[in-house]
Amino acid sequence: MTMEGHLDSAENRAGMLAGFGNHFASEAVAGALPIGRNSPQHVPFGLYAEQLSGTAFTAPRAENRRSWLYRLRPTASHPSFGAYANSSLLRSGPFDEVPPSPNRLRWDPLPLPERPVDFIDGLVSYGGNGDVGSGMGIGIHLYAATQSMTDRVFQNADGEMLIVPQVGTLRIVTEFGVLTVAPLSIALIPRGVRFRVELPDGVARGYICENYGALFRLPDLGPIGSNGLANPRDFETPVAAFEDRDAPTQVVQKYMGGLFVTTIDHSPFDVVAWHGNLAPCRYDLRRFNTINTVSFDHPDPSIFTVLTSPSEMPGTANCDFVIFPPRWMVADDTFRPPWFHRNIMSEFMGLIEGAYDAKADGFAPGGASLHNCMSGHGPDRASYENAIAATLTPHRIENSMAFMFESRHVIRPTAFAVQSPLCQLDYDDCWSDFQKAQLPR
Repeated sequence: MTMEGHLDSAENRAGMLAGFGNHFASEAVAGALPIGRNSPQHVPFGLYAEQLSGTAFTAPRAENRRSWLYRLRPTASHPSFGAYANSSLLRSGPFDEVPPSPNRLRWDPLPLPERPVDFIDGLVSYGGNGDVGSGMGIGIHLYAATQSMTDRVFQNADGEMLIVPQVGTLRIVTEFGVLTVAPLSIALIPRGVRFRVELPDGVARGYICENYGALFRLPDLGPIGSNGLANPRDFETPVAAFEDRDAPTQVVQKYMGGLFVTTIDHSPFDVVAWHGNLAPCRYDLRRFNTINTVSFDHPDPSIFTVLTSPSEMPGTANCDFVIFPPRWMVADDTFRPPWFHRNIMSEFMGLIEGAYDAKADGFAPGGASLHNCMSGHGPDRASYENAIAATLTPHRIENSMAFMFESRHVIRPTAFAVQSPLCQLDYDDCWSDFQKAQLPR
């Protein structure tokens, strides 16, 4: 029996489930969701009740994330896993392939493969920090794919995945339902959730932050008040949808940095109903309510934080996801682009579209840069000279979307990242020709 149409009919419904971290309840078949208890002796229709826990059972209620899934077969029904045979450039913490270096790095865009490559085999690690075993740090990956995943799914036991498309729409089929995520939107897939990535446009490229630490959440707003930045209601979670399909399906799992594989005899997307506050979601970055200065000085980039993974040190994140969206620049008597700075936090940047206002050349959409702890960086000379010569009228930055994965730990690049021909060996030159300031005599 095949019921793949259930996915499409659910995906095309007018509404998604709105809100970030909400407790949702959804059923694809009326009456499938138990009422009044999570695990009744007799689940409706003979479905199997299964809890997916994203935090420890005893985590404080405000931070506890878990969902109950009601499925055609239990996830526990699978053969043993073996090593994944395909070669892979996917890496995990600890990132120790090459010695850490204070050098600033920048890369050209990752090219699309010339042969058929799906999302799993198109993953390439650029760096990261921490360790998957200790539940701390992040992995930073890019993906470039030219075909949809077919009869196989991916599951990441090491961390949640923040996916930032740059080229091509992703149709992400998950155990909870279907997310369609285009460039200028993001998807957040919880740790352990199985998913399949299809490519409606035939090709796709983008960035991923794999978070080993505390789950991403909305940042506190402090003096900003109760509104602003990313509003919770703009995050969208899919309604329940399922496949009742008996066909061999390969399950590729990332576990403690390695890839493992097994084959089951059915689609794992057989969840007929679910409820809880741990679920995939998507967010349109164009809905971000940007806060900027209306007097003087360029604000710290933290004012552009969409999501944060906190650490045990208040105000110092395991990872912040920060964007630089279209916005008005109106500051008086101010150098308006990002200023020169050295930061205790380490910064990995990507560019989804347009140009970044601190780099006149060399930072292309699909490219990336890394400025590690205390490595001096800022505008190149052309951007600097344009900024100090500009007439300071109100100016709107348009058609641009850059972002940053910022972490309290040094981001250690992979061997691929430092040895790849995509790495711009002349990156330091953009700061080499500044003229010495002339003091009065």
